[in-house]
Amino acid sequence: MLRIVRRAGSLLRSPHIHATNPWNSELQRCLASGLPMNTLVLFVPQQEAWVVERMGRFHRILEPGLNLLIPVLDRIRYVQSLKEIVINVPEQSAVSLDNVSLQIDGVLYLRIMNPYKASYGVEDPEYAVTQLAQTTMRSELGKLTLDKVFRERENLNAGIVEAINTAADDWGIRCLRYEIKDIHVPAKVRDAMQMQVEAERRKRAMVLESEGTRESAINVAEGQKQSQILASEGEKAEQINRAAGEASAILARAKARGEAIRVLADALTQQNGNSAASLTVAEQYVAAFSKLAQESNTILLPANTGDIPSMVTQAMGIYGTLTKNIPPKNKELGHDNTRETDDLHQS
Repeated sequence: MLRIVRRAGSLLRSPHIHATNPWNSELQRCLASGLPMNTLVLFVPQQEAWVVERMGRFHRILEPGLNLLIPVLDRIRYVQSLKEIVINVPEQSAVSLDNVSLQIDGVLYLRIMNPYKASYGVEDPEYAVTQLAQTTMRSELGKLTLDKVFRERENLNAGIVEAINTAADDWGIRCLRYEIKDIHVPAKVRDAMQMQVEAERRKRAMVLESEGTRESAINVAEGQKQSQILASEGEKAEQINRAAGEASAILARAKARGEAIRVLADALTQQNGNSAASLTVAEQYVAAFSKLAQESNTILLPANTGDIPSMVTQAMGIYGTLTKNIPPKNKELGHDNTRETDDLHQS
């Protein structure tokens, strides 16, 4: 609130003053209005401005400190406080843009910047600023929906301060800030807002759960994809290794067979090689004949199955045909072997 300084000299409170004394009437006026009395020498407190009138007209504003006035002619008309003033704006009803009735109260912070305008520009500065704050707040709330009222309180406060400063400039008052204390909504609207908040939270929970499920499915699919890729690469490497192993085995078997054939060829070129070959063929024939009909019911037999010498002779004939290509240096040995084989057949 605006402070009203009440001062009177001890001399003015003397019991010897009579009703007919002009000083007595001046004292009574000052005591009734709460204003200090002109005692010729005045001391103005810090952060206060005393407006002085001379013969009913504005004369000057007393600065803090020592001041001298002419008694009777000069009179202190207004005392203004230059400190920051806090005013409680009473609770009032307002309607938002979406037709919701609200009960709002606030706090107003202002300061007198020009004591002359504050004294002569408006009759009651505190009442004027309070009414201006209430009407401005109703106007600003009518431009916003209920949801924006709660979200844009700072913008709402700034708009009220700007509107008050525009109108109160002629009063010498500057509004520093305005703060909304409480916003009360009807019970049904509050319940609806609570349900809306709960629905929004459930929606967010479902969205988060669906996103988690989607991410999980993507991760599982990505893992399966990588697993299949790795499995195919492993199978490919296994097939390559198996093929390389089989190729090496075939090559090793071929080399072994070639070495065996070479050794056998060398053995046949030796003395009595043909006889040994004939004996080996006869043994293999007898072993193969003994295994007939062991693994299958259907067999193919030659016409002369009982004539073993003729079978051996036929096999040796084939062998003899193959040995015609023996080098000349080995023919003599081969001839001897053939002769020994014939003798064996005849026996």
